[in-house]
Amino acid sequence: MKKTNDLFRSYELLGDKAETAFQEMEREHGACMKCEPHCSDCCHAIFGLFLIEAAYLKEHFDRLAEEEKRAALLRCEQAEKSLERFQNMLQAHEGDPQMQAYIMSRERIPCPLLNEHQDCILYAHRPITCRVYGIPTRIQGKAHVCWKAAFKEGERYPVFDLDAVYRDLYFLSTELVKAGGRDDPEKASLLISVSKAITTPLEELLRQKLAGPAKAS
Repeated sequence: MKKTNDLFRSYELLGDKAETAFQEMEREHGACMKCEPHCSDCCHAIFGLFLIEAAYLKEHFDRLAEEEKRAALLRCEQAEKSLERFQNMLQAHEGDPQMQAYIMSRERIPCPLLNEHQDCILYAHRPITCRVYGIPTRIQGKAHVCWKAAFKEGERYPVFDLDAVYRDLYFLSTELVKAGGRDDPEKASLLISVSKAITTPLEELLRQKLAGPAKAS
């Protein structure tokens, strides 16, 4: 689908922007960053993918060797069970935002793309959230950084604006919905787990409403 390929290229430009921000931070404040090979802390964080990210990830997952895909699909089963348990815990404390925030900060679920060697099997095509983990980011107007990092409180550092990227991802997802012949902009706001993304064809994502970790704001 030509339109989909064009949208994927636009998405890759956002990924390049994230890569550039990470590399610049590494050059200027490398001593504060604790990212290193086989560090998989970011691979245990819980987050959702916009539709454009899910479709892009699925596109490249399908190109992997069959053995590698089978192993990842087995990990998907465990990840989905863990996500269901996590969502049940959040629902049990629906009226207690403080407890929900605590649960979200403590929960660690390994990404199904993380293999037994602690390597990402789709590293070159990983989502933007993964690309900027480890540097200061702005999410919902607040600064966030990896707990392992050594950025000092009170010091000023460049901050990568994930809020702006999320707006771009929402726009690309809206265009993807239109390219699929659907007129349902609400679908573009759904956030999809990595395990759902790599096990669900794009046509099915467009056809049904998936219960992702959250909705985009």
